[in-house]
Amino acid sequence: MSPRPDVRQRLLEAAEELFAAQGASATPVDQVLGRAGVAPATLYAHFGSKTGLQAAVLESRLARWDAVWRAAVEAAADDRGRLLAVFDALEAFAGTGAPSRWCAFLEAAAGAPPEDPIGAAAVAADTDLLRTRLTELARPVAGAGAAELAEHLLVVVSGALAMRLRPGAEHAVARGRAAAEALVPRHG
Repeated sequence: MSPRPDVRQRLLEAAEELFAAQGASATPVDQVLGRAGVAPATLYAHFGSKTGLQAAVLESRLARWDAVWRAAVEAAADDRGRLLAVFDALEAFAGTGAPSRWCAFLEAAAGAPPEDPIGAAAVAADTDLLRTRLTELARPVAGAGAAELAEHLLVVVSGALAMRLRPGAEHAVARGRAAAEALVPRHG
């Protein structure tokens, strides 16, 4: 039998599963506590509040996404492949078992009231990662047009993620990649 994860990790995993299934705002703290098998004091000792827990869940998820994307970039054979590796990473991340119907960061922003800083911060961090890395990876392919190409690819990646909510979702990333492949020669 494998050892049970520590209480902090159990809270993160329970919250991530429930937030992905129901949305953070619709998930009561008691449900997270029950899934994790911990007392309320444990949640507050580790995260301070449900908001702190949600922020930690999104931070953890962003770190895992970043690692998967970096691995996909490293596995690519050339500059164009490294640029388009974001789509390989989307497929690989979906296969990691990370719970989500589409994009946890967009979900956090969409499900939060406008004044809630957690959703806005989550999308900002994810967007910054996407925009910065796509621009860096686009430089060898598009030169001076790298920032513009990165912005187009950011829209394509976001669209591929949003398409996961629609019928035919199993082809969303492949279609996003095809759209991106059509954009790359225009900027090279």
